[in-house]
Amino acid sequence: MRAERLVALLFTLHRKRAGTVGELANELGVTERTLRRDLAALREAGVPLWSEPGRHGGVRLVDGWRSRLDGLTSREAVALLALDVPDALAGLGLGTAVAAAHAKVSASMPAQLQEQARTVAGRFHLDAQAWFRSPDDAAALPAVAKAVWTQRRLDVRYRRRDKVTRRTLDPMGLVLKAGVWYLVARVDETLRTYRVSRLEAVAETGETFERPAEFSLADWWRTSSAEFEKMPLPLRVTARLDSAAVRAMRRVFGEEQVNEVLVSLSPPDDNGWVVAEFTLEGKEVAVGQLTALGPGVEVVAPPEIRAAVADFGRALAERNQVREGNHEGI
Repeated sequence: MRAERLVALLFTLHRKRAGTVGELANELGVTERTLRRDLAALREAGVPLWSEPGRHGGVRLVDGWRSRLDGLTSREAVALLALDVPDALAGLGLGTAVAAAHAKVSASMPAQLQEQARTVAGRFHLDAQAWFRSPDDAAALPAVAKAVWTQRRLDVRYRRRDKVTRRTLDPMGLVLKAGVWYLVARVDETLRTYRVSRLEAVAETGETFERPAEFSLADWWRTSSAEFEKMPLPLRVTARLDSAAVRAMRRVFGEEQVNEVLVSLSPPDDNGWVVAEFTLEGKEVAVGQLTALGPGVEVVAPPEIRAAVADFGRALAERNQVREGNHEGI
């Protein structure tokens, strides 16, 4: 970790040529005390640094010192520099490494290519987070990621609905899907998938495991996803929702389940209505959940669910019709 930080500092200095301790510490996300230790380490490694005292002083590389970045084409360098540092990599402990790579590329690029990279970054943005979901509270992620790197066997407690089970896992890899971290692990020679946010306790057993040389996380995930998508789908419903119905989705479907139920959501039209596609568990459940969203729901498809929601509305209206001098049903 410190080696990555030193590389980031070195190439940040190369790019900026000079900076105060405070400026450099802020850019690299460390304390000033840590930065001073890192500067001393660079000096001990032979990097020619010059300290300038005074109010406007700071640290700079000695004039004439240069480094090279070989092997990247201009388009490759622009593509790398245009990418922001994802939170996903920071969660895996790689944020500093990516920052170092950015600094290294930036230090070796002419001004024209740096401007091109800024143009690309200003026009395209990757948002891997799903709609209507706060970031997954994957508190166990650092411990799990460490075990993946070091091939350490884990003893975990895993929550599935109201039941907590204990498992001994060989952590094979991590996958980020729509803002949710999943752990692919081997259990009794069988590969299974676990949602990291549902790991209530994680501890290394002190044992290591052998990772099969032929195992490919990307290939396994593609195959597993394809098999999952072949499973019989629940009822698929398309509906128009007003803004109040959209806000009610978390309450009706649940904070964790809303993104599993919601397949797609269009941008709002001029009147604030959106088109949503859901996967719901059968007709009775679908009618109950859709009507719970409030009056701002119009079912588009399938016809039988639209008719069932209309029947529910008529029955509710008739039951609650105001009758003068009469309070039937009370």
